Amino acid sequence: MKSFPFYAVLLGLCICWLGNERSYANNRVDLENSTPVSSAKPLIAAVPANVEEFIVRGTEPFWSVTISRSGIVYSAPETNNRRYPYTAPITASSRPTDLVRVYRLNGKSNGLLVLKKVSACSDGMSDRVYPYDATLILGNQVLEGCAEKK
Repeated sequence: MKSFPFYAVLLGLCICWLGNERSYANNRVDLENSTPVSSAKPLIAAVPANVEEFIVRGTEPFWSVTISRSGIVYSAPETNNRRYPYTAPITASSRPTDLVRVYRLNGKSNGLLVLKKVSACSDGMSDRVYPYDATLILGNQVLEGCAEKK
């Protein structure tokens, strides 16, 4: 009977250790990078308070991108909307912040939106003049358009 407390403590330690042990059975793996992908919900990234909101429009084919605090949304008539989390733009080194903005969609280089301040950008369909030229790269597709602040 003297050994009962010892075994009870040992059993308790084993249960605690096994309960804290990470299980790898249900983890997904990113096949491109061969790294584990957590199944836990990601933490919401803090969005800066001074987010500049834009509307980007393109013609031939028609498409648009909306940039806001809630995210970046690409839409086109022939596709479903694609939502991306908001990411702060990369700006040109040693140049004014408002000159060039590059948004990485999903943090990857195969999804980029480049906004460049110009004297005038025309959508080719109307007489409207926009202050920004836009280039959207989605994989192998490159789209051009114009943009303005909301």
